[in-house]
Amino acid sequence: MTPREQQRLLDDVEAFCTELRPSEELCYLEHRYNPAIIELARKYDLLGMMVPVEYGGRGADAVTYARALTRIGREGTGVRTFFSGHSSIGQYPIVRYGSQVLRQKYLPASVRGECILAFGLTEPEAGSNPLELTSTYRREGGGFVLNGIKYLISNGSIAHAVIVFAYPEQAAGSARRMSAFVVETSGGTMEREDLPAKLGMFTANTGMFQMTNHPVPPENLLGEEGEGFRIAMGTLVSGRLSVAAGCVGVMEDCLAECLAYARQRHQHGKPIGRHQLVQEHLAEIEVLRAAAEAVVLRAAEAKAASDAQPQDEALHVQADLRVAEAKLYASRAAWEAADRAVQVYGGRGWSELYRVGRHLQDVRVCRIYEGTDEIMKLKIAAALLGKEFAAYR
Repeated sequence: MTPREQQRLLDDVEAFCTELRPSEELCYLEHRYNPAIIELARKYDLLGMMVPVEYGGRGADAVTYARALTRIGREGTGVRTFFSGHSSIGQYPIVRYGSQVLRQKYLPASVRGECILAFGLTEPEAGSNPLELTSTYRREGGGFVLNGIKYLISNGSIAHAVIVFAYPEQAAGSARRMSAFVVETSGGTMEREDLPAKLGMFTANTGMFQMTNHPVPPENLLGEEGEGFRIAMGTLVSGRLSVAAGCVGVMEDCLAECLAYARQRHQHGKPIGRHQLVQEHLAEIEVLRAAAEAVVLRAAEAKAASDAQPQDEALHVQADLRVAEAKLYASRAAWEAADRAVQVYGGRGWSELYRVGRHLQDVRVCRIYEGTDEIMKLKIAAALLGKEFAAYR
């Protein structure tokens, strides 16, 4: 991707965000999914930012893609979550691990918006530990049949295809190795349901689905049979970077809103921006933002280096560590920044009518999905100490 192409992509992201904001504001207040996210993303050709050009995408590297998601994050964690689900953990595993048949089958359609993607790892009883998945598959009629429930899936009720992880039906012990599939959601053997009772992110779709003897053609096996865990962990590196980048955008928007508010809101006979304790909040938000931006950039550069040489295990390990650090720090920093922003707004901040209140409500989930704070700390510590010290092996 040339510098001119990078700038053109970021300009398109800016135009998308500007046009989206009015409908996003309204849909958030009405607590409903915003279909304009997909409509405008298609208009500005943003549904394949990191997909290679040969499949119709924009071919963005990890650094450029992170910059794009930072800008999108200013519009809300829900908006950024759609892109994470569709691209970071939907398209990415097909690009990275899919056969040529799978790439041709799904990537061009996903870039055009004809096939929205999602990532189906989490289950009602399996979150931080994917080894506890209960979804199963078996070979039947030359293909596969899947059974199981996936829960809290971003884009889960609107996706046309989902990256699904399951264990072989009959295997046990050491023979029980997870596999990954690209599963289409059409047909009567998959039942889907929206999950609207969320703490924020109302404009993004979150759903669950149940597969009951759901057929999957043989070519929709992602990677080799038994490689599901490796594919899931590799894909989550991409997802975690997108979360971290979006959190930087949250902090940028919180700071912009607070600066404007501190200049025009008067209390005790002067703008609140002249009160030293308000200035303290503004300074802390800026320091949190600047530090997170630096950590995320370092992680994106490590991810770009790993993507350029996917067979280099040392580069992958380095990217995994840097992204875990970025995800842990940026998500916690964004939570604190949004909390301070609400404090600057006072009573008005405790309202969905104002952007800072919405950010506080939305960004909390960033410390949970794609790897909780606790799991990120364990990953970082194990990387420093060595694999033999991993808490879960």
